[in-house]
Amino acid sequence: MAKTEVILTHNIVGLGGESDQVRVAAGYARNYLFPQRFAVPVTSANKKHIEALKKKRGEREAHEFNTMSELAKGVQKLICVVKVKAGDDGKMFGSVTAGMIADELKHQFDITLDKRKIHLEHPIKTLGEHVIELHLHAEVKSTLKVRVESLTPITVPAVEAKPEERRTEKRGKRVEEEKVEKAEVVEEKKPRAAKAEKPAKAPKAEKKAKTE
Repeated sequence: MAKTEVILTHNIVGLGGESDQVRVAAGYARNYLFPQRFAVPVTSANKKHIEALKKKRGEREAHEFNTMSELAKGVQKLICVVKVKAGDDGKMFGSVTAGMIADELKHQFDITLDKRKIHLEHPIKTLGEHVIELHLHAEVKSTLKVRVESLTPITVPAVEAKPEERRTEKRGKRVEEEKVEKAEVVEEKKPRAAKAEKPAKAPKAEKKAKTE
C-alpha cells in the first residue's frame, strides 16, 4: 500500500497532533485527511506554516491541561449515582460501563467527559460504592466515587437463629422460670411473723398487812 507524508493541522487520536509530520496511506490522506482539512501535503510552502501550527497546538494543550486540572480537583468531591436493575437478593442484572458513568456525569453535574477517559479495568457488577480512575490528560489523573444503587428496594431476608442459639435461648428461659418458681416456694414456706405479745402487767403490790 502506497504511503505518503502529511502535516497534520488538527489533533487526530492515534495519529498525532497539530504540526506533526506523519506517514499515512495515500488513499487515507487523499480521501479523508485532505478533504476534511485535517492535514496538508508536505511541501516547502506548507512547512512554513509548521511554526504557526505548533503555536496553535501549544495553546490548545495548555488550555486542555488547565481545564482538566480544575476538573480533577472538582470530581474528587463528587459522588456519581448510577441506578440499575437488581434482584431482591441485590444481584445486578448486567453491569455499569464507562459510557453509563459518562452519561450520569452529564445528567447530574453537567460535566461532559469522553468515556475513554473513564478507566475501568472491568465493568462494575456489584451494588455499593466504588472508586474509579479518570485519565483526564496525559499528565492529569483523578478519581471519582460511583455509587451503584438498585432501582427497586432490596428485601433483606430475616436471619433465622441457628439451632445452637435456639437451644441456648430455651435453656435461658427455663433457668429463669425455675428461679421464679423457687422464689415463690421459699416465699410460701416463710412463717408469718407472730404477733407481738403484750407484756404482762406487773401484779399490783399487795397491801401491806395492817400493823397490829
